[in-house]
Amino acid sequence: MGPIKVVIADDHALLREGLKRILSLEKDVLVVGEASRGDEVSKVVDRTKPDVLLLDLKMPKGDVVQTLLEVGEKNSATKVLILTAFSEDENILNAAKSGAKGYVLKGVSSATLVQAIKTVYEGGFWV
Repeated sequence: MGPIKVVIADDHALLREGLKRILSLEKDVLVVGEASRGDEVSKVVDRTKPDVLLLDLKMPKGDVVQTLLEVGEKNSATKVLILTAFSEDENILNAAKSGAKGYVLKGVSSATLVQAIKTVYEGGFWV
């Protein structure tokens, strides 16, 4: 079995670059694409067919609920893990209702993020 294929969707270039470097240290995780705007996400996911999508909750030119629905319709095998700075219960519930399998705050350690990715990939939930 190959590595877990991941797409990173966040509007901050520095964060995307840092996440790519962190995840590149994991032998069983491979970053296969990235998106910087909400309207790019479903196209990148459709092209790369990732196992896990790391999706920022708030991105320009896109609505996270609509993005989750589009990804779920076109690529039902892709698991979505929300990666955000927003911890309000309403955001967590809206993401879960729209198909996200996990919700992790940007303040977590890299080890916790990797564990969240693996848990979601394996069919579990992470909050």
